[in-house]
Order: sequence, then C-alpha cells, then structure tokens
Amino acid sequence: MGIPMQHQDKQMGAISGIWLAAGALLLAAALIFHGPPDADLSVQMQHVAEGHARWASVHWVAAVALFLISGAAFLQLVTDPAVQRSPLLGSAWMVMALGALTTFSTAVAEASVVAVAAEMADTAAFMTWWAFASGMGNGFWALALATALIAYSDVRSEAGSLPRWAAAAGVICGVLSAAGWTLGEQLGIGIGGPIWLISSLLMCLWLAWFGLANRSARAVSVSAQSA
Repeated sequence: MGIPMQHQDKQMGAISGIWLAAGALLLAAALIFHGPPDADLSVQMQHVAEGHARWASVHWVAAVALFLISGAAFLQLVTDPAVQRSPLLGSAWMVMALGALTTFSTAVAEASVVAVAAEMADTAAFMTWWAFASGMGNGFWALALATALIAYSDVRSEAGSLPRWAAAAGVICGVLSAAGWTLGEQLGIGIGGPIWLISSLLMCLWLAWFGLANRSARAVSVSAQSA
C-alpha cells in the first residue's frame, strides 16, 4: 500500500525541522567568526584583506546555512497545515524563505568577489560588490522579521512548539536583529553592528531550538498515525 499523502507531508515536515536546526546552527557558527561589520568601509576592507581566507570560509559556511534555512521554510509552506491555514504564518515562512535565499547571494558574493577584491586592494571592485552584497543582504532583515513573526505566532498558539516564554524570547531576538541591521547597515550607526551580531546569534540558536522542537512534534504525530 502507498503512504498516505498526509503522512508523507508530516514526514517532510519533520525533515524541515532538521534542515532549519542545521542551517541555524551553521549560521550561528558563521556569525561567531564573522564579527560585527564596520560602518567605515575603508576599515572594513582592511579587515577583510587581513583575513581574506577566513572571511571566505565563514561566508561559504553562511551560504550553506542560508540554503538550508530557505529549504526548510519552503518545506514548511507546503507540508504544514497550520501554516497553510494562517495568512500571517504563511507569509512569515515565505518571507523567511525568500529572505534567506536573497542573503545566500550576499554570502556567495562576499566569499568570492569581495574577499578577492580586498586581498588585491582593488578598492573600486570592493566598493561595487560590497554595495551589491549590502543590498541583497537586506534579506537578513526580512529573515529576522520573519523569525519574530513565527515566534509571535507560537506565543499565541495553544499548541505551540515551545513554552510561551521561549517563544517570546524568539520575538525579542528577531526584532533586535532587524533593528540592529537597520541601525548598522542602513543608518551607519556604529552600535548597530554589535546589536545585530549578538541578537542574530541568539536568534539562530532560537531557530535551532524551534526547528528541533517542531521536528519532534511532527515526528510524534507521524508515529501516532502509524501505530
């Protein structure tokens, strides 16, 4: 006999939790070695040039992480009935998927062209590609906002994946990450960089926790239906 479609969806939903957790943990590791960006681009270029190999490695890891997060979000959209029933939750997962995918291009650009331009002291190329990476990097703002919305939905849900206090912490981390990005990248305010880095690291750890909790809930549901 074939496997019922609903059963398959729940299996894929459990897989999406693993993808989300793995991507979030990889992104957290990348952030630890990334450090806060400097608002002064000449200082940032020197920073990249001095550690171009590390910079490239960190951003390749980030690219893999963002690919996994994007894939997890798309899986949630097509396999989770709760997501499909809620316009807010469905929109949040779509924003996360597209935000991660957009930021993926930033990570690839910084791992390749930006790192090489800084090493070769090619200021024109560095500035051009840094502008491209910064523009596409606004997808991280979208990812952070989506995380806050997903956490907010979990706070309101009677059958949330996490305790309410933990879900509320996800809301705070997502909002602070988006605010830090706005202050640092959009307004050029120095304190924005550290705020973004610390809150984004905590946000990634929260996403990993949420992904594993969501995966466990979906896996239990699959087991119960199989029994």
